[in-house]
Amino acid sequence: MKRFKFLFASLLFSALFIGCKPTDEECEIPSGYQENLTSITIHRMEGLYFEQITKEKILENLETYPKFSEAMFSNMGFENQEQLAEELLLIHQDSGMVELYQEVQKYFGDLSTIKKDLEIAFAGIKYHYPEYKIPSIYTFVSGFGTDLIVSDEVIIIGLDYFLPNDHKFQPVDLPNYILRRYNSAHLVPMIVTAISTQFNKTKLSDNSLLAEMIFYGKAYHFTKTIMPCTADEFIIGYETDEILGSYANEEMIWGHFIENELLFETNPFEIRKYTGEAPFTDEISPDAPGRIGRWIGWNIVDDYQANNDIALPELMEQDDARSVFKESGYKPRRP
Repeated sequence: MKRFKFLFASLLFSALFIGCKPTDEECEIPSGYQENLTSITIHRMEGLYFEQITKEKILENLETYPKFSEAMFSNMGFENQEQLAEELLLIHQDSGMVELYQEVQKYFGDLSTIKKDLEIAFAGIKYHYPEYKIPSIYTFVSGFGTDLIVSDEVIIIGLDYFLPNDHKFQPVDLPNYILRRYNSAHLVPMIVTAISTQFNKTKLSDNSLLAEMIFYGKAYHFTKTIMPCTADEFIIGYETDEILGSYANEEMIWGHFIENELLFETNPFEIRKYTGEAPFTDEISPDAPGRIGRWIGWNIVDDYQANNDIALPELMEQDDARSVFKESGYKPRRP
């Protein structure tokens, strides 16, 4: 298989070509979003399960917060709440868990920035989907058992997963190339991308690489539309040099897909090479970031929206990946 070397010499020019990413100083939230701003409540559940905890208090918590309890604990497999409460009491009295909780309290004592970002994101969603109902939002410390739960009814944030990347407490089951995305800067974009699945229509009969690329492309386009002042790095989870390097080499990357006739590939093992989690896309280059197929899909969807001037709901309803690709007029950017 033909392999390439990423050319980073043109990164500076590429940065000028694609433009500076928005920052808080130079980007304004659309006025329509501002009009939909609503104050939200974030329920801090971790304190209820660590401070002066008893079995009776846990049973009371389970009953008082049924949505949280069902989403958080239903998969633990206990026959009744008595057994569940006994197990939770043991877990939350463990010295290591108590120390983790205390560290989370130090770093996430103030959630005002996360609250504000979520409120703006929800305002953006309600602007495009007025019928959208904001879920109940909870935080918790699970001992690196749960990072995020996002459904129509609840959002549960496992704060321990989003401690700084240099913190002594880190999940042991995540490789570094994934772990670097687990911090507070990536948190709200991750939530919005998860919410996008509620609106992201797909054609179940199409199991091609192109269909998967377009699915992820629509998800990232959704998040960027809802959070226009958020840099691409925090949406797709690339480092800045990976973003710039991908733009600088977009023509070569796209050439690999075309020359190897990959777009309509249906072998899941081949598809995973280009859209699955990996430190790099070795089939193209050891310098090409992982999930590069998702990034290309994002560019295709951006072009589809721009060239057809369609609103976000209509774009998310489009379930025909081949039509999206055909009508996008996509061509690699030439720095």
